[in-house]
Amino acid sequence: MNAGILKRVVRAIADGSQSDLDQLAQKIIEAERRTGHGKLADQLQVILSRSRSRKPTTPAAIRDDRSLKELPLSRRHGESLAEIFPRESLEHYMVLPPDTETRFARIECEFAARERLGVYGLRPRKTILLYGPPGCGKSLGAKRLAWNTGLPLMKVRFDTLISSYFGESAANLRSVFTAARELTCVLLIDECDFIARSRLNTKDVGEAARIVNSLLQLMEEYDAPGLLVATTNVESSLDPAIFRRFDDVFHVPLPGPTEVEKLLRTTLSALQVAEPLDWTMLVEELTGASAAMVVKAAQDAAKAAVLHGPKIITEDLLRQAIIEQRRHDEQPKGV
Repeated sequence: MNAGILKRVVRAIADGSQSDLDQLAQKIIEAERRTGHGKLADQLQVILSRSRSRKPTTPAAIRDDRSLKELPLSRRHGESLAEIFPRESLEHYMVLPPDTETRFARIECEFAARERLGVYGLRPRKTILLYGPPGCGKSLGAKRLAWNTGLPLMKVRFDTLISSYFGESAANLRSVFTAARELTCVLLIDECDFIARSRLNTKDVGEAARIVNSLLQLMEEYDAPGLLVATTNVESSLDPAIFRRFDDVFHVPLPGPTEVEKLLRTTLSALQVAEPLDWTMLVEELTGASAAMVVKAAQDAAKAAVLHGPKIITEDLLRQAIIEQRRHDEQPKGV
């Protein structure tokens, strides 16, 4: 049994996923049969069949089985190339400037009206590139699109997709796109610069150029029923040809004063806020902060109020949380 299968077996046992174990058992049986161990494969098949006959088939089990089959697997080790997140598990609330909100809403509206647009030979926006600084909400934007279109989210796993073997990374990427075509979903390629860096970079080896070429071809041929969302913090490093493959490319900015205050008030809405509270001063202190940092500071203040005080948000608690977040963000990476 190869290392990839062993890892998946142990992971399935740890997660308590019987459907995953059944699928892995079937893969082991098929592998034994291919290697000429027919008698052993037959015996294992009988054992597995008896086990399945004793289990009730529930709708949840059917869904789990279907999801596992639709997950793309790496060619060499049989590891999952993507993760699937059901719609109901996704964060989706965003506070955005009006122009950015309009761009997201237009994608959702066109997807909902895709059949009506098709009658007139029109195609909805289906491939989207979101760019902006870290923490501005690009990945959350993909989750929001999945939530509002009613689709599951399938996120590419670069740790298993990238291979050192000739041509294998490109083959893995094609498997992901094939799976996205079979399962209507939002396919998220988070931090896509990892596989879409400019081919003009002389430091890149041949395999890196091959995966960029493969990505360009796959996007050119993209015909999946769902959406494809890619994100990047460093759009300047992307291959210039990649931009032409997207139906829409737009910036997700850092929150402005209006968005910062709304994020603070929304995050703190479950608790009482001490008055008077100088919201204007707090917003000024958060100028230039990412949406993620604003939310984290508000959450930290809320937790401090619950654990150490009368469950009331004070200005001092918020200021202290903001100071701590600033210190955290200013630390050198890796500290």
